[in-house]
Amino acid sequence: MKQHKLEQLSKYDQQAISQYYRRRPWQSIGRSLEVLWCFVGFILALWWDKWTNRSSEQKLKRAAQLRQLLTSLGPTYIKVGQALSTRPDLVRKDFLDELVKLQDQLPAFPTTVAMRRIELELGQAVGELYREISPEPVAAASLGQVYKGRLHSGEEVAIKVQRPNLIPILTLDLYLMRWGARWFGRWLPLNLGHELTEIVDEFGTKLFEEIDYLNEGRNAEKFANNFRDNPLVKVPAIYWRYCSKRVLTLEWINGFKLTDTDQLTKHKLDTDTLIWIGVTTGLQQLLEHGFFHADPHPGNLFALSPQCPVDREREPVKWQEGYQMAYIDFGMMDQLEEETKETLVDAVVHLIDKDYVELASDFVKLGFLTPDIDIYEIVPALEAVLGDAIGESVKDFNFKTITDRFSELMYDYPFRVPAKFALIIRSLVTQEGLALSVNANFKIVEVAYPYVARRLLTGESPKLRRRLLEVLFKDGKFRWDRLENTIAIARNDYGFDLMPTAQLGLQYLLSDEGKFIRRQLLLALTEDDRLHTEEVQRIWDLIKVDLEPTRLLDVAWGALTDFSRERAAALLPSVVAFKG
Repeated sequence: MKQHKLEQLSKYDQQAISQYYRRRPWQSIGRSLEVLWCFVGFILALWWDKWTNRSSEQKLKRAAQLRQLLTSLGPTYIKVGQALSTRPDLVRKDFLDELVKLQDQLPAFPTTVAMRRIELELGQAVGELYREISPEPVAAASLGQVYKGRLHSGEEVAIKVQRPNLIPILTLDLYLMRWGARWFGRWLPLNLGHELTEIVDEFGTKLFEEIDYLNEGRNAEKFANNFRDNPLVKVPAIYWRYCSKRVLTLEWINGFKLTDTDQLTKHKLDTDTLIWIGVTTGLQQLLEHGFFHADPHPGNLFALSPQCPVDREREPVKWQEGYQMAYIDFGMMDQLEEETKETLVDAVVHLIDKDYVELASDFVKLGFLTPDIDIYEIVPALEAVLGDAIGESVKDFNFKTITDRFSELMYDYPFRVPAKFALIIRSLVTQEGLALSVNANFKIVEVAYPYVARRLLTGESPKLRRRLLEVLFKDGKFRWDRLENTIAIARNDYGFDLMPTAQLGLQYLLSDEGKFIRRQLLLALTEDDRLHTEEVQRIWDLIKVDLEPTRLLDVAWGALTDFSRERAAALLPSVVAFKG
């Protein structure tokens, strides 16, 4: 098996790739003609539809043809199609719907080639490495295929083997894409926010990360470490002794795909619990850890049978005990900065509160709009699109609906999708679609907003606590309705317990950091020259069922334990000043 010169590349290097193929023009010419032949035929079909006034009638057929065309062109173009499926600013809706279905399934390559690859990469005969290995792959995708095996020590494993000659195929396609982007990108009316060549380079970088199986193993361990205290998440262990850049050996997961409704029913797995685990762990990745799985399609998520009996009559938080969801395939991951995570929390809150001015500001911070934009010009469009999508009730919200509406909005306004958020959108749309396939009545916001509300109320960091203040105060006035709404929604989250939240809140009120809100709360109670007893009564009625006397005493004692005499003395002047 002769090694291609570019196989030595450890990461995407457009200069090295360009230098290699400039010296071999016959390779680039041959591939160019193949790609052009496919696309010219497709473009002529679109032109003929327009000429014969059949565009509307044929649009679904043409969208399916585009998906089939990209699949036939091989792994690079399959990945391009998957990336485009997250770009409503670039692809019209009918094509977008079809590209979302794009599967990275390809015919398996010969097992003899795969076994030879394993031996070359790991330096031993297959029989010496594994006690057992399946005679045929159990799964085949665009970049590799998977065999089931067993180590000599007895552990069941999945053995992932990369396709042969993958580097030459990917680098040639990337070289031609970059050449085309450089020469024709300036003439294309695309709202990218970056040069088209930069987009190709970003795509190439991610693709090279995905085909480095050692990088994938490290990603898996980082992901597992983030969820080390969460018993609901299972991540397969990596067997590093049997790994290389092109072979990955990991723990075999005995589970069921979330789309396999027959198996879920047979094993009496509660689908609502599985959806809740999938959505909340997805939100944790984005809003807490910042390190997220960008490809959570059905083949990468498995439900595991509960490890203990399930009692449906018990509280929801109890009947989740024993459930687990396994994540696999960590080739496509990304990292969010702390400020981005906080802005995402802001955006969710502003969206649900229908505060479109602040939401437009969030879009600027996140890179969807340029800083020089007049956000007040965008606000009416956001209100029209998002107001309809959310509807009168939060439960009417559907993320796919939002992306569809934005695909129309982006042609009229200077919106763009930053490369990082293309992956986030893909992740969210995929998760919602997966949940809908299990439960057609599922609404992502029924899980997402209670989760965000709980995050705000627990306020693990000073910045999150400041976000809560922004939610509760509008134009200098305390919003009783928002506090009531936030508590009510948070109580819908299975992981929310009011008592620890109450303790955190009391500790915060008694802290130096809580000086401002202490004063504001006192003012709020007598706002507009009246005592707001009705509002307080409504909130009390909402929470009193959770306030068991013994636990309430524990909370009060826990909050006061660290409260020194000096801090109590410092608190009194503000109360005395208020009374005076």
